[in-house]
Amino acid sequence: MEKWVSTFENWEICDSFCMGLFSKSKFAIPKIMEWTAREQTFQKRAGFTIIASYCMADKTSENEVFEPFFSIIKREANDDRLYVKKAVNWALRNIGKRNIDLNKKAIMVSKELLQFESPAAQWIAKNALRELEKDNIRMSDYPRIKYRNPEFSK
Repeated sequence: MEKWVSTFENWEICDSFCMGLFSKSKFAIPKIMEWTAREQTFQKRAGFTIIASYCMADKTSENEVFEPFFSIIKREANDDRLYVKKAVNWALRNIGKRNIDLNKKAIMVSKELLQFESPAAQWIAKNALRELEKDNIRMSDYPRIKYRNPEFSK
């Protein structure tokens, strides 16, 4: 993963690897924690892209797995590089579409970001709120009971 991420030079390659491979890896969360703190544009984007796709790839984890990502989003929301801020926004929106409880928390985080003086943070927040507050938002309900209860998975 380290060898590959160091070669990412555009969003398409970055997102393809992260969505198709990295988010399904047992190393997804450690790489999220590590890569979102990096300075290189596409390595940082990789961390947020993994968050965005991991939210839908992991159907069984409880909200406590995803809630720490909010602090990472707030920490990095001031990054005004196009490919980073779009990935931060994507991660925030996808966490908020995982289930109704995370939706409420993602909306709260978005409203916090509106208070930042950074144009990047404000853009992330406004864009996320447009989607997360829709009446007809397409939302999952992970972790579904059938994934938590072996009796329902038969």
